[in-house]
Amino acid sequence: MREEYMIERQGKRFVLYAGLLEEAHSRGLRSIETELLQVPAKENGEVAIVKAMIRTEEGKFGGIGDASPQNVNRAIAPHLIRMAETRAKARALRDAINVGVTAFEELGGEEEVVVSSGTQERNGQQPKAQNEEGRGELPATRKQLNYLEALISDVVEDGIGRFEEMVGKPVGELTREEASEWIGRLSGRAA
Repeated sequence: MREEYMIERQGKRFVLYAGLLEEAHSRGLRSIETELLQVPAKENGEVAIVKAMIRTEEGKFGGIGDASPQNVNRAIAPHLIRMAETRAKARALRDAINVGVTAFEELGGEEEVVVSSGTQERNGQQPKAQNEEGRGELPATRKQLNYLEALISDVVEDGIGRFEEMVGKPVGELTREEASEWIGRLSGRAA
């Protein structure tokens, strides 16, 4: 697995879905099929469940993924079915290409590290001077930037350079709100 698709959080390493997909293609990925097993609804706690089946030259590999408002961040909450599908595909891809490291997208409810004025705040807590109204002006988190960069390399033709041209600024200068918006847009295209 290429190092650019590996990230570290709280001393643990994770692989990005985009890296799993690229590696699977390089090893002869033949098909990916998904099936929605459960539509999110009040009666089931708004949990989406998807089954994925990966076919490679080595055989068939399956995975199940779930997503609910309790195990995704706010930016992804409107996209539960797509996140469940991505998680299912990530699990199946990991088995297909023999990657024992959990995919970053499989995580749920992970604490965010927010970089603000040179200090790091944990558990999503912001300095007292910053409240919810000022959230859009805060810089994008490292988690957002890592995920966005992986999506860009997977979805945007000509990669980050083209994306920055479209947006009118470097990826690293996006606000938290802008990064969330682009993650939503691009993850919809990737799904």
